Amino acid sequence: MVPLNSIIAVYETQRDAETGVRDLQLAGSDLKKVSILGREHESVEHVAGIYNIGGRMKYWGARGSFWNELWRLLAGAAAFAIPGIGRVLIAGPLTVWVVTALEDPAAESLSAVGAGLHTISVPRASIRRYESAIKMHKLLLIAHGSVQEILKSRDVLRGSRPEEIDVHFVDEETRSAA
Repeated sequence: MVPLNSIIAVYETQRDAETGVRDLQLAGSDLKKVSILGREHESVEHVAGIYNIGGRMKYWGARGSFWNELWRLLAGAAAFAIPGIGRVLIAGPLTVWVVTALEDPAAESLSAVGAGLHTISVPRASIRRYESAIKMHKLLLIAHGSVQEILKSRDVLRGSRPEEIDVHFVDEETRSAA
């Protein structure tokens, strides 16, 4: 487990999630500490694929331009087919946490996404809410950092109209003071 202070914003629309990333970037946040996770809309009417050419992952699907831009901005890219959730795409450091968590036997009772979130100290009750949001094709924006960075990110992200925004502090004293 890598205990990290984190903030998770749940977005109904791609546009609002893009606004959240842009607002963090404009506020001077370190985008190396930002991840986006979402479930792609399955469709048999359109080609969907993931490929790597020239060291960059590319996505061909309903949200192709969205994911390709995120993979350009945020370090880390992944696509997983997760039982019970479906096909999810990840941009940012959450990619490493999910891959690492898959190798952890303590994460057996959680999905790959849940195990990745649990790795950074997100409580199990919150993980279930986030997994439900993903199943409904909502997008999660996850940022991590110091207490000050998280509180600043919370203020910045409020302007992007997330459906839900939660702060998860590692230290109990900080949790009750926020």
